Amino acid sequence: MILTKEIRVGIAGYGNLGRGVESAISQNKDMTLVGVFTRREPKDVQLLSEQVPVHKLDEIESFKNDIDVLILCGGSKNDLPEQGPALAKHFTTVDSFDTHAKIPEYFAAVDEVAKEAGTTAIISVGWDPGLFSINRLMGESILPEGETYTFWGKGLSQGHSDAVRRVDGVKAGVQYTLPAEDAINRVRNGEHPELSTKDKHTRECYVVLEEGASADQVRETIVTMPDYFADYDTIVHFITEEELRLDHAKMPHGGFVIRSGNTGKHTDQVIEFSLKLDSNPEFTSSVLVAYARAAYKLQQKGDTGAKTVYDIAPGLLSPKSPAAIRKELL
Repeated sequence: MILTKEIRVGIAGYGNLGRGVESAISQNKDMTLVGVFTRREPKDVQLLSEQVPVHKLDEIESFKNDIDVLILCGGSKNDLPEQGPALAKHFTTVDSFDTHAKIPEYFAAVDEVAKEAGTTAIISVGWDPGLFSINRLMGESILPEGETYTFWGKGLSQGHSDAVRRVDGVKAGVQYTLPAEDAINRVRNGEHPELSTKDKHTRECYVVLEEGASADQVRETIVTMPDYFADYDTIVHFITEEELRLDHAKMPHGGFVIRSGNTGKHTDQVIEFSLKLDSNPEFTSSVLVAYARAAYKLQQKGDTGAKTVYDIAPGLLSPKSPAAIRKELL
């Protein structure tokens, strides 16, 4: 399928992810950003491009005919569970919902709405869930006898940092995921160790408290938070706003998916996919924008309902024609 017009993209939410999406769209010549929608006062939002208008999020339905794909840039903990289904009623969407344990129920909620509305909604797009998910599937499909291991970090997690900042008493904060190097080396060496969640990672939080907040209460709320911290060894540091600004402004991340298995007569085989990112939100945004193109193509073909990265053929991500992809990349 060759696109004959620019894909008109909207952004819902303008934090780190939204800014990354705006930047990524500028690198894709087949797309144009038609508007940003925010819960803040539009006049207080400074975009990278002065030509792009900013609107209130609660006015977004009136732009239904102006947007081909809406990229949702809210947080997974509180925003997307409501916004995903609500906005899929009116728009073809792409989001980065990343609470792994709740993806099935989130998919069901979005799928029901999107099918009824005739929209296409690709959920849980990014690098994990997303690119790492694809590599987990590839690994176990190719090496059915073996084990898959996913390691994250060292890096700043957007979703977990957002969860930390939503805790009562927290003024600001970030969370880093730290992989266990000895566990990674064992897997790379062809071992198949049984590793618990705690064996593979540590989570480290740096928190600025609201005035009068109890450090003990905040720490307890964080380390016992289901789906985010309860299953990990979690360290919470309390710091000043100045320390946060000076030492934790960058957003690096990355990680590894390793499939260690056997073929034939116990021949060892190891498949590894890795990422090293200087900016987690900018990279995640770039993945979202590529899948926005796929969402548009599916919508044009009448393929509606919720989708995940498993449902998207890789060729749909590219602005090139199928013939060009076969010639240049295959």
